[in-house]
Amino acid sequence: MTVSPRRLRWPAVLVATLVMSGCLHSAPAAVTGAEAPRDLGAEDVVSAVRADPALTALLPADIRRSGVLTVGSAVGTPPIAFHPQDGGAPRGVDIDVADAAARKLGLVVEREQVSGASLLTGLAAGRFALGTANFSVTEERKKVLDFTVYLTDGTGIVIRDDSDLTEVTGLDQLCGRTIGTGVGTTFENDLRSREHRCTDVGGQAYRISTYSDAAAHFLALREGHVDVLVSSASVLRYAAAQQPGLRFAGQLDRRDVGLATKKGSGLAEPLRAAIDQLIADGTYQRILAKWHLEEAGIEKSAVNPAAG
Repeated sequence: MTVSPRRLRWPAVLVATLVMSGCLHSAPAAVTGAEAPRDLGAEDVVSAVRADPALTALLPADIRRSGVLTVGSAVGTPPIAFHPQDGGAPRGVDIDVADAAARKLGLVVEREQVSGASLLTGLAAGRFALGTANFSVTEERKKVLDFTVYLTDGTGIVIRDDSDLTEVTGLDQLCGRTIGTGVGTTFENDLRSREHRCTDVGGQAYRISTYSDAAAHFLALREGHVDVLVSSASVLRYAAAQQPGLRFAGQLDRRDVGLATKKGSGLAEPLRAAIDQLIADGTYQRILAKWHLEEAGIEKSAVNPAAG
């Protein structure tokens, strides 16, 4: 079978746009598999959701006929998506929101754990109807995917309880300090692009230490090798709630996070309507409370909002 160059190029553009921009779980895990208690996130806040026939009628015909929502999910980082210690089905806010929206639409979820280029090309090729990976909505990503907003996230700061820092509202407060972050992440890139700002005003530059291992990331903070951690606000807020001796100290920006669907598939709007109903009936709020993410919540969903 001959595949046209046009069909080959489009997934490649998708991968370059999204993988290189570090959208897929760019933060190290707050709780590693060895540390996660077996019952972490086991509370069921989804199974009571009932289908709304009016919403089911909004679905693309092929999905409505099949009654199945195929989902590709990046799994690894609490509270976004992770495997419990016993190796069971994945849990997390991404999992709960996608499952609840599917139930509201009258669909059964068939989920596959994927990562990186496999998730993105799977969406492009129609292997998955929906992708979850804590996707921040950006103008570049909107060129190749549709996004239905269900959460906000951003750059978060976590410190030790004994730190002299209080609320951190800007990187200028971190001049002269050592910052820990994930290697190769968007957070590392942002920190390196801005590290000149301290010396531009005559201050001492901050130092950046990067970690690829999740446990080492937090151990470095607890043992004083770094003064602060910079990573996903949702991940760090959850970590501070789970790990003694840590304190969430602030969020430097706020970005919309969306469920990803193939551009023009017709699924984004039904998902938006489903999420709005979950907000109205209180299911959404129960999901956020379960994952300590109340401050990351939205009042109303949207499809492809303008990105800052």
